[in-house]
Parts: sequence; C-alpha cells; structure tokens
Amino acid sequence: MSPDTFQSWQFWAVLSAVFAALTAIFAKVGVADINSDLATFIRTVVVLISFALILFATGQFANPGPISAKSWIFLVLSGLGTGASWLCYFRALKLGPATLVAPIDKLSVVLVAFFGVVFLGERPSLNGWIGIILIAAGAVLIAVKR
Repeated sequence: MSPDTFQSWQFWAVLSAVFAALTAIFAKVGVADINSDLATFIRTVVVLISFALILFATGQFANPGPISAKSWIFLVLSGLGTGASWLCYFRALKLGPATLVAPIDKLSVVLVAFFGVVFLGERPSLNGWIGIILIAAGAVLIAVKR
C-alpha cells in the first residue's frame, strides 16, 4: 500500500463498507437478548467515547477552530438522522435476519443519489445511474419473499 492510499476516498469507502458489514453482524448478535433501543444507546456511548479518545489522542479537540452556524445546524440534523437511523436499524435487526435487514438499509445508497441530485445539484453519470438502479433492484430482489 502506498502512502497515497490513505488519501484515497475509495480506500476509506471500502473500509466503511467492511466496518458497516461487521456492525450488522455484531449488532444482530448483541441485540438478541436486550431491548433494541437500549442496544442502540450502548452502541452510541461506545461511539462517543471512541471518538472522544481519538480526538484527544490526535490533538484535534484542543483547537477545533471556528464552527459556523450553518455547520452546527447541519451537523445537528445529521446527528438526529444518524440516531433515527440507528434506532430503526437495531429494531429491524431485532425483528429480522441481518441478511435481509442490511440490504434494505443499503437502499440509503439509492436515496443518497436521489437527494444528491435534488438538494446538492449532483449529476451521476449514466454508469452511475445504472449502478444505482441495480442496487435498488438487488435490495428489492433480496427482500421479496419467494
């Protein structure tokens, strides 16, 4: 691996996918014997502590610099969206198999593309749209009962 690898969004996106997959498996086992909302709370506390330690260890907490009102508003909205997503995800894992819950959850990829077009003015390529449609079709095929 070259040093440039760590500057590549693709590298970090693949790691994100790996950790998201592990999250689903670990969460499915962890939520089996407890309330899904409590499981989400425990996960959230672990995430908060982990990030606080990373920020302190790297010195990023010391002087974060100015944060605009716009950033605060959208980060709070993002946090609320994350919390709602986690609550729903853990509830779904409590009630259903991870092999069905995770693909439906990944319909978020399709929604991000749609929202990116509508709200951010992004324009996926033809190949991008084909991939987005295939992701949607794959999630539907996995979830449909036979």
